[in-house]
Amino acid sequence: MHHKQKVLLRNLREGELPHNLTWRDLVDLIDELGTVEPHGGDEAAFVVGSQRLLLRRPRTHSFEADEVARVRKFLREAEAEVPVATPPPPPGRIVVVIDHHAARLYQDVGESRPEGEAAVRPWDPHGFLRHLIHRREAHYAGQRVPEEPSFYEQIAKDLVPAQEIILIGHGTGKSSALDYLVNYLKSHHPEVATRVVGTEVADLSGLNEPEIEAIASHHW
Repeated sequence: MHHKQKVLLRNLREGELPHNLTWRDLVDLIDELGTVEPHGGDEAAFVVGSQRLLLRRPRTHSFEADEVARVRKFLREAEAEVPVATPPPPPGRIVVVIDHHAARLYQDVGESRPEGEAAVRPWDPHGFLRHLIHRREAHYAGQRVPEEPSFYEQIAKDLVPAQEIILIGHGTGKSSALDYLVNYLKSHHPEVATRVVGTEVADLSGLNEPEIEAIASHHW
């Protein structure tokens, strides 16, 4: 529901009755709250919850005052409330799969997971349907890609809300983006670094999502 509709609903229920309520505005509002059912000719049934109101399209641009009053009574009886936006829960766990060219972040919001279940449950309960991807902009043929702090900083910022973090990469030492990320977090984001509960070296070329989930499950 957009801001204009929230204001209209608030006025219809509690504030000063609007003098320019149009058929289109009312139809759009009720579509957000319930349903609008054609009733033949210029009439429609407006349904919200258990309440039903039959109205005829006004002959002029807007409804008469008595019709607006009927709409107010209808909405009050339906107890239609202005929806309050609820922010999504923060990710409880994040798995990062990283090499020098890209990082994939798989997020688990911690919803609908039975107590004691260790498997990763991201946005899609049947797999990693949606995840964040950060890619390096530069490409260097025939040599190791120089490290870009901005690449790791972007990843670090996305890890801030996570309660538990697992990092998966390949290689060791200077050839490992995983090691570089671990050291970057310790130096620049120590609070985030303390929430890294496991790291894993793996062959990323053939690593699929069930295998990522299995690695995460092992650490969790």
